[in-house]
Formats: sequence, C-alpha cells, structure tokens
Amino acid sequence: MTYRAAMPRLRVRPTRDQTRGRLFGAAAQVFEDQGIGAASIEAIAAAAGLTRGAFYSNFAGKDELIMAMLGDHVQRSVRRNLELLASHRDPAGFLAALPAADRSQDPLGRSPMLHIELILYAARSRQYRSGLAKLQAARQAVIAQIIRGTRDGQGGKSPIDADRLASMLLALEDGLRLHGLIDPDGTPPDSFVRAVSELQQAMGVRGAGPAPDGD
Repeated sequence: MTYRAAMPRLRVRPTRDQTRGRLFGAAAQVFEDQGIGAASIEAIAAAAGLTRGAFYSNFAGKDELIMAMLGDHVQRSVRRNLELLASHRDPAGFLAALPAADRSQDPLGRSPMLHIELILYAARSRQYRSGLAKLQAARQAVIAQIIRGTRDGQGGKSPIDADRLASMLLALEDGLRLHGLIDPDGTPPDSFVRAVSELQQAMGVRGAGPAPDGD
C-alpha cells in the first residue's frame, strides 16, 4: 500500500488592512461595552483575537487607533455616497436609497452614536483637532458634491451655495446625533433623512436636494 505524505498546511497571515479592520471592529464593540475611557488595549486586542504586539505593530496607542477608525469611516462613507450618486441623480432617489446602503464593513457606520462619541473624545485633545478638521472637511466636500450632482441631474437651482448648504446639513446631522445620545427614543435613526426631506418640501425648491454623508 502506498501512502501519500500529507501536504503541510500553509498558514496565511492576515494582511495589514485585514488586521486593522479586525481591530476597528473589536474596538467598536469594546468601546460600546466598556466605554471609550475604560477600554484597554489588551481588551481590544483580545476581542480581535490578536496579541498586544499585533496592536502595537499597527497603532502607537488607543488615541491613534481612534483617529484611524474615524478616518476609515470617512473614507468608506465618501465611497459609499459617491456610488449612490452614480445611480441616483435626483434628490428623492438618493435619499430613498441611502438607508439601504451597505454598512456591514463599517463599524462606525453601524453605530452612529459611537461615531459622535469618538469625535467628542478626540476633540478634547489639541493634538488631534487638525486631523478632525480635515475629516470634517472631507465629509462636507462629499455632501457638496452630492448636492451639485443631484441638483444638476435634475436641472434644478438652489438659492443657497452648495458648499454653504453642505456645512448646514453637516451641522444638522451631527446635532441630531448628539440629540440621539441624550434622547435616543425621541431621535430615531432616520431623523436626519426625514428632516432633510421635510426641509426640501418646505423650501419647495426642485433639485435643491440634500446630501447627507450617510454616516
């Protein structure tokens, strides 16, 4: 009888992006369970199924991890919204499609309240404020782009400049998230989309259309 030598199993190491993604997801869960301040690097690494060394090979500490999570979220949000814009050039269609957009790979997209909590946590440090300002500018820029895209797609006009309107909508969205922290029962997850739809109707401006960043 002839025996075949067993083929050795190849151990495939996760890529850097995969490791970071695991840490982002684990950190989001630990932050929600334990609170941002109380969450330890050891707990985050353990929740991700990684070693403490694996954590430090990617991030210098918890604050750097938080800024990376916020940056990853903005990148995913921008990409998601531009994909929606490509297929929905009217404001109503864009808003209708937004809630169904896939956020399964975006820990902060699945937890808007944690997103605003992380922003407030990072904003306490002067070191990270310029980074937060850049992320906010990126969010505002994509909102303005969607406003222009949906407006131009309908041939409509708005009495308000797209960049100025984007700044107002961003403030409205973040304000409603903060209200959700205070009164979650009185501030349902779709409050922003509903508010923008109602404002659009009240203005009676065809194509003035909104553009939430969909966080």
